Amino acid sequence: MSESARPVETVVEVDAAARGTAISPDLFGVFFEDLNHAADGGLYAELVQNRSFEYTPAHRPEWHALTAWELLERDGAAGSVSVAVEAPPHPANPHYAVLRTTTASTAGRGAGLRNEGFDGVAVREGERYDVSLFARLADGTADRLMTQIESRDGSRVYGRAELGPVHGSWERHSAVITCEVTDPEARFTVVAGGIGTVHLDLVSLFPQATFRDRPGGLRADLAQAIADLKPKFVRFPGGCLAHGVGLGNMYRWPETVGPLQTRRQQRNLWGYHQSMGLGYYEYFQFCEDIGAKPLPVVPAGVCCQNTEPTGQVGIPEEEMPDYIDEVLALVQWANGPADSPWGALRAAAGHPEPFGLEYLGVGNEDTITDTFRDRFSRIHDALREHHPEITVVGTVGPSPTGEDWEKGWAFARERSVPVVDEHSYKSPRWFLESTGRFDAMDRGGPHLYIGEYAARDNDMRSAVAEATYMIAMERNGDVVRLASYAPLLAKRGHTQWLPDLIYFDNTNVWPTLNYHVQRMHSVHSGDTALPVTVVGAPRARPVPEPARHSVHIGTSHDTRAEFTDARVGPLGADAAPAPDFADWDAELGHWKPGGDGRIRQTAHGTDARLVLTAAVDGPSYAFSVRARKNGGGQGFTIGFARTSPGNWYQWSVGDWLNRGMRLQRVDDGVLHDLNDSVDGPVETGRWYDLRVEVDGRRIRCYRDGELIHDLEDDPAPPEVFAVSAVRDSSAGDVIVKIANSTSEPVTVHLRLTGTEVVTGFERTALAAPPHATSMFGTAPASPVEDRLPGPVCDIPPHSFTVLRTRPDEAQE
Repeated sequence: MSESARPVETVVEVDAAARGTAISPDLFGVFFEDLNHAADGGLYAELVQNRSFEYTPAHRPEWHALTAWELLERDGAAGSVSVAVEAPPHPANPHYAVLRTTTASTAGRGAGLRNEGFDGVAVREGERYDVSLFARLADGTADRLMTQIESRDGSRVYGRAELGPVHGSWERHSAVITCEVTDPEARFTVVAGGIGTVHLDLVSLFPQATFRDRPGGLRADLAQAIADLKPKFVRFPGGCLAHGVGLGNMYRWPETVGPLQTRRQQRNLWGYHQSMGLGYYEYFQFCEDIGAKPLPVVPAGVCCQNTEPTGQVGIPEEEMPDYIDEVLALVQWANGPADSPWGALRAAAGHPEPFGLEYLGVGNEDTITDTFRDRFSRIHDALREHHPEITVVGTVGPSPTGEDWEKGWAFARERSVPVVDEHSYKSPRWFLESTGRFDAMDRGGPHLYIGEYAARDNDMRSAVAEATYMIAMERNGDVVRLASYAPLLAKRGHTQWLPDLIYFDNTNVWPTLNYHVQRMHSVHSGDTALPVTVVGAPRARPVPEPARHSVHIGTSHDTRAEFTDARVGPLGADAAPAPDFADWDAELGHWKPGGDGRIRQTAHGTDARLVLTAAVDGPSYAFSVRARKNGGGQGFTIGFARTSPGNWYQWSVGDWLNRGMRLQRVDDGVLHDLNDSVDGPVETGRWYDLRVEVDGRRIRCYRDGELIHDLEDDPAPPEVFAVSAVRDSSAGDVIVKIANSTSEPVTVHLRLTGTEVVTGFERTALAAPPHATSMFGTAPASPVEDRLPGPVCDIPPHSFTVLRTRPDEAQE
């Protein structure tokens, strides 16, 4: 073994007899939002897409009420299909299909409808499927309906069932189909029994083999993957989904319970449709099935601040009393007796016993405006008055830093909000640098719910960074009450957000390396944090900063732009013109000379960067350029303090749908924000003077001479070797967790003081190369379990290890 690869020797001493510090019993949970097509076509097991004919162009421009359906005219049958709204089964779902047969087939059957499912109808040989629909005979003799599962080309029938007789008023019909073939891309058809007109709605095909065999329930393998995480709670339904885009798009919980035909479907703000088949009843039932506490989130009386063109809007004053009653009614629906008004609705659905709601989130990532403060305060005060047993979870904006975060914490302290929700989507390095941020928290102030966090990738480097951050949460489990990675699910071909915890398609489920970290932490939870002393642990190696910094100009996504008059030089002096753009390196995009010393970026659909390597002496200098957007939806990026190919700072001007400006940092190729966005879109055709001043860790950014950002980025040294120790009192175990994000193996000598000598540990270890990725496929590594016979443990590089022992049973 070479000297450089020789294991570092580290002593980890745990005071196993100490009283320790109580840890929240609900620390590690999960967060479900219908993002990345997580619900319809995902966790919700319905196999028919657009079953209620409620798709519209408002959900997606190319959609209409018959999306995913086609007219069948087989064996001589002829007819038509249209959509009507007169006298539907329920006003909440006004559209239904009108299937008209004018000519019967050679077998006497009429026209039909065929559904493509969600990327196909995935069926299995020998499994039984519940078929149901609402039907009404308008005229003629088409009073029987034949339903069947068939091959994609229609040449083979895998199973069929007949429904009817169909009468002149709406009735629900149901049957069971046993499938004879396994086919991930099957289709489902409904064919009229003769000539005439029949109305159809809520056409459904459901596997009977759902999670816990619940009718109309959840996809078994996806639900089991979530259950295997052993979450202490489940947060739902969002996320941004909760407060919606505009007041009319808010997620209103009463509209998601009761019979399916009474649930109001609506646009999903992530660009598709919500059938509401997965509603509050199903969420609560799932929590109960997996032994997790429900944590519903209701809007704080305001819609999302990103709503176009209004921004954040509050529920009108005259409607607020009714809305507050709606929030209070949720508590009664969840916890009230079966003979209470809302408890009776729960009981009618099949659950007379209370669900035992303890937590209720109010708001999500809301801008802390006067409108928000007013609406939140009234909801919070009403809950405190009528339901003091409920722990309210507030919000402190979309980031763990910045103006909204500061205002949110101040407001939460002012209102004595017991728990606040904080979100962190950052680079792996940020998580390693931020493990100490909980140590200084006010133990008497609001507790913290880290409701959404992810280290911006699905590789081992990110997974270990998250494991380290979770160790820091556990060490501070007296003030960090709850935590949940986000997003939870992502479907192949329908993903709006990366990274995610679990990937899937219609037949496969792919847990990630990040998933394994979450599971190892949650399965090995404790109730008491024990004192730990670590001697000889590896530390982050100082990264020598080059004497000269590189700079770059660029555009984001689909933006085309031109640049001129680039200047770079020392602070306090007139900056000299930068070298001609022909001497810069085109890292991304298409760059062409534009005359008069200009350079143009003409590529569509990609980020673009033009880099001037070793442009200026660091660490203090100024970099300026004139820029003009020629087309596209966003703006410019001005890069600076570039010390290696994957590490730099950048100023994004016209960032995120061209709404504002923000400073960002790229760590090892992973981008994250350093501050809140400042309003300021980029106009097409207008020249902008952009200037960045770098003075060590302090950064100032000017647009047309106006100071936009003034920020000092001075992160703490990253914690590259993290340890926590907890006691699981119910099992009598001591659990030691070690995250090693270095490239060095470490030999750990474990000492448990205050107890008998421990002769062995049950070990669970996850290790992989730092850039090994896990998305739509088998993870490159999975946890390995074995027994460690003595107190010496070899910790691999880029790994997370859990060691569990029972000191009371140890022998000398």
